Amino acid sequence: MRVFVTGATGFVGSAVVQDLLQAGHQVLGLARSDASAAALRAVGADVHRGELEDIDSLRSGTAASDGVIHTGFIHDFSKFKENCEIDRRAIEAMGSVLAGTGKHMVVTSGTGLIAPGTVATEDAAAPSSAAIPRVSEQTALSMDGVSASVVRLPPSVHGDGDHGFVPIVIGIAREKGVSAYIGEGQNHWPAVHRLDTGRLYRLVLEKAAAGARYHGVAEEGIAFREIAAVIGKRLGLPVVSKAPEEAAEHFGWFTHFASINNRASSAKTRDVLGWNPTHLGLIADLDRPAYFEG
Repeated sequence: MRVFVTGATGFVGSAVVQDLLQAGHQVLGLARSDASAAALRAVGADVHRGELEDIDSLRSGTAASDGVIHTGFIHDFSKFKENCEIDRRAIEAMGSVLAGTGKHMVVTSGTGLIAPGTVATEDAAAPSSAAIPRVSEQTALSMDGVSASVVRLPPSVHGDGDHGFVPIVIGIAREKGVSAYIGEGQNHWPAVHRLDTGRLYRLVLEKAAAGARYHGVAEEGIAFREIAAVIGKRLGLPVVSKAPEEAAEHFGWFTHFASINNRASSAKTRDVLGWNPTHLGLIADLDRPAYFEG
């Protein structure tokens, strides 16, 4: 199968490309820079130049492929609403080419807003409101004539090269001189290693169940206090509790994510796809020098 991958050189996308190639598929990777194009060629993927805002490029890349895996997203939280709109238009553009063809598209979403405070499952629908601008899965699953499914990723997708939530927490600890959690620190983050996500996306594409949601979750929930403890140990900093009213001063814009309580199950995903995560868990992965170098 020839697969068009957006975000193909990103943290998750590069793992997807690696797994697709190892399984014998061809990859057409979206690249917006010479460096990205060179990285794709180096691993044996074909290059399609463009970016998420280039609608014509997205359409032509989709037309040249047998299926699409959409991992691309502009991770600039200062322009989150605008970037969610870019994501919506990108999905619609690729979907317009796929409509009526039977070719499948896999779109990325997240577990973070699904059933907070309980254990989120694949059967739970994503919330839709003006306060939640990211509508990746709602867009993908509502397009007429398009075969699409969704992979929801947890707040922590970890591994070498991680530039997501855990490095942000490490950076805040360095800046503030303490590694903190909120209240008792018993809010939970689900997690998955990036290399386990690669196989998941491939399995979803190969088995192509239109309208299905899958959870890329290896660990149902890790207490934020445990994460803070490892960071404190590695940095040689005190590990402290911050009262809810102190959280904003310590964590700033990241307060919402530091307090999110989002257990998530992947039982249905594992059963249906035979997906079995095999790489390091978050705490073992975090408790290595790689996260604290530089």
